Amino acid sequence: MNPIIPKGLESNYTDWHFSPAVESNGFLFLSGCTGSKPGGGIDDGIEAQTRQAFAKIALSLEAASAGFSDIVEMTSYHVGLQSHLEAFKQVKDEFITEPYPAWTAIGVSELAVPGAIIEIRVIARKTTV
Repeated sequence: MNPIIPKGLESNYTDWHFSPAVESNGFLFLSGCTGSKPGGGIDDGIEAQTRQAFAKIALSLEAASAGFSDIVEMTSYHVGLQSHLEAFKQVKDEFITEPYPAWTAIGVSELAVPGAIIEIRVIARKTTV
């Protein structure tokens, strides 16, 4: 197992004691990313939070020499799933293109980061192992 700790997400490892991503046998397992900004703060609204979550996913993928096209499975956790699912899908489609990965969307009552309404975790398979 190889921890992936991209620049900007070091506090996940040092303060919260988890790896933003782990590489194992050619697969990348990314911890859930919320819409919080590196260094703190969180914007209101599903569009802004979803873009920020995907920006953090990009940091981990890039640190592992992978990209969005390597994602094979995605799970999204939503506070208020039905109220913002369409907006989430529109932003998601800016990052995730065909062939689409498997995806599960789950409604939850709250997330670990105060004010967060979206958290996204992914599994990717590196095309070059």
